[in-house]
Formats: sequence, structure tokens, C-alpha cells
Amino acid sequence: MKVFHCDHCDNVTFFENVHCLQCEHALAYLPDLGVVASLDPDGDLFTTPIPRASGRKYRLCRNYADHAACNWAVASDDPNPLCVSCRLTRVVPDRSVPVQDRAWFALETAKRRLIHALLTLGLPVRGKAEDPEHGVAFEFLADQPDKPVLTGHANGVIVVNAAEADDAEREARRVNLGEPYRTLLGHFRHEIGHYYWELLVKDGPRLAAFRKVFGDERANYAAALKANYAAGPPADWQQRHISSYASVHPWEDWAETWAHYLHMVALLETAADCGLSLRPRRANDPQANRIPDPVESGSSFNRLIANWYPLTFVLNNLNRSMGMPDAYPFVLSSPVVEKLRFVHETVSG
Repeated sequence: MKVFHCDHCDNVTFFENVHCLQCEHALAYLPDLGVVASLDPDGDLFTTPIPRASGRKYRLCRNYADHAACNWAVASDDPNPLCVSCRLTRVVPDRSVPVQDRAWFALETAKRRLIHALLTLGLPVRGKAEDPEHGVAFEFLADQPDKPVLTGHANGVIVVNAAEADDAEREARRVNLGEPYRTLLGHFRHEIGHYYWELLVKDGPRLAAFRKVFGDERANYAAALKANYAAGPPADWQQRHISSYASVHPWEDWAETWAHYLHMVALLETAADCGLSLRPRRANDPQANRIPDPVESGSSFNRLIANWYPLTFVLNNLNRSMGMPDAYPFVLSSPVVEKLRFVHETVSG
């Protein structure tokens, strides 16, 4: 994620901000330009002083104007009252229940970061209303006494259990499942990976290459899942997979690797926009010249991975200095690196 600045006073603003904390101008994210911009009223609409937006007018997303649950804008000539992120959600939790209302807010916040990344990478983002066959939709559901909700994906519909928005509940699940990492954004990145496998790989020219790298997805998924829950992952899973869950089946391997690639791009983009470079005192310590933007620079995968290692070195050491667990609790074996390369080439293509 980039760091943004107010167009009126140049104060630092962030992706979720709705007002500049210095000059108090209203702010909104403009997905067509990929920036957080200040807004100037123009009748019932808004303009922005950004030169690239000359002649364009916007209105606030309905979830921004009516519920303060969004900070994105919609082009004035777009008939949809919702922004390109909110319109993808077709089921929300019961907002009359305060805990579920808070969950909806957190879920949409995480989803906007996902959609921003997908748009930045140039990936197709189409809703079911626009493209019933190939579009994507999100459903945020709460557990019922007789009907627990499983987070997952099927035919372009991504279901997320609203309980995952509760930090304590999510951490308890992480510990119970022995996972090193579990976040709302991580769920979104994983599940959207299943969607893009169907869109970009399934029955396409990259399918044969996929099977060489990840394995044959025609293996019985239900049987593989049952075996994993019964016996656990193979003892050597770290030699071939990014996570133990990735060892369940090639579909899960792809989704876990896809999510990891989005983690990498997001962190490298942030480091690049902050002007981060690593110049250690010892010549043999991890180092990097100013890290380039992984999208704008058109970096090769080799350059991306070369900048990733020193960044995670610093990231984990900073966390340890705060008495916190490693922010990056993963090991990238050679087979995992090649899987990440495959995802990079799929996205780039």
C-alpha cells in the first residue's frame, strides 16, 4: 500500500482516512486513479484538485455517505450507488446486532485493501451482477446455532465467517489450528486465489504448467481434506509448501501461494513508497538499495524475491524488538519460490 498526501496541505494521509487531520478536508479513495484524494463540493457531487482528475466528478459510495462504512468514491456517471468494492458484497451480517455491525465494517475494510491490490495489479475485477458466469461475489455470514459458517469459495462466491472479524475469536482459532498467521486480509487473499485459479488457470493454456509445479488438481479434494484432518500434513511439508495447509491439495497450494504473493507485493509496495533501503554495517548482512515498486517498476520476479529476503529480515527483527512474534513466520524453500514465480508470471500475463 502506498502512502498518500492531502492535495491541499500535503499532510500525510492513509488508505482508510476520510478526513485530513491537518486541514480537515474530506478525503476519498478514487479507484479509477488509485489515489486517496481531497474532495471539493460541487453541488451534489465532488471534484478533486488532482490534475489527472481534471473534468471528472464523483459522489460518495452509499456505504460512505449513509453508514460511514467506506471511504471510496464513485464516478458521477456510474449508475451504481456503491463503489467497485462494496458492490461486490451481496450478503452482510445482521447490522441490527452491534457485534455483527462492527464485523461488517471490519470485513469491508479488509476487502477494500484486497480490491485495491487487484486493481493495482491489473487483474479483472467483475461482480456477479455484471458477469453472472465469471464474476465474483462476497457473502459475510454469521454462525447460527444449527448452521455454522465455513469460510470458503465456490463458483465465484466467497463466503467469510463474520466471527473472523473478532480479533480474540480469530486468534483463538489460529492457536487451535496451530497456524503461524491468520488475519482477515489473509482470508480474503486466500479465497480470491481460488477464484482466480478458475479464471486464469482452469482449462487455460497455463494448466499443464500448473500441474508440473503444483501437482494434479484432479486428485479427489474431499478425500485429501479428510486425510489431512485425520493424519495431519506430511512431515516434510516445509520442503515443498508455503504452509502446512498448502500440502492438502494442489488447489489449496495455489491459493496459499497466491495469498503469499499478494502479501509480498503489498509489503514491497509500502517499502518502496516509504523510500526504504537497507545499508547494514556488516557487508554480509541482508542489504538492498532503495526498494523499487513491485508493480510500477515492472520488476522481474528475480528482483522481487531478491528484495523480499532483506525486507523480511528487518521486519522480523523490528517485531522482536517490540516483544512480538515474527511478522513473517514463513520459510521459502526452492519449490515454493518456483510456485511464487508461477503466480507472478500468471499475474503479469
